[in-house]
Amino acid sequence: MPIAVDIDVMLARRKMSVGELADRVGITPANLAVLKNGRAKAVRFATLAALCEVLECQPGDLLRWEAEDGRGG
Repeated sequence: MPIAVDIDVMLARRKMSVGELADRVGITPANLAVLKNGRAKAVRFATLAALCEVLECQPGDLLRWEAEDGRGG
């Protein structure tokens, strides 16, 4: 998939667990895992905003585009 999800990078930088992030964002750990592992088909802007608020980051810190052949950012 050309969109890579870097939630795990931000979790490590913030020294936060998946469970703590899910609790603070207000989603289930299972749904956060789906998003974190790149299996989500979509993400609500409200969820993305909550992730950014809790992790104190920008959306681009969590999501990035990668070309199908691996040339992306």
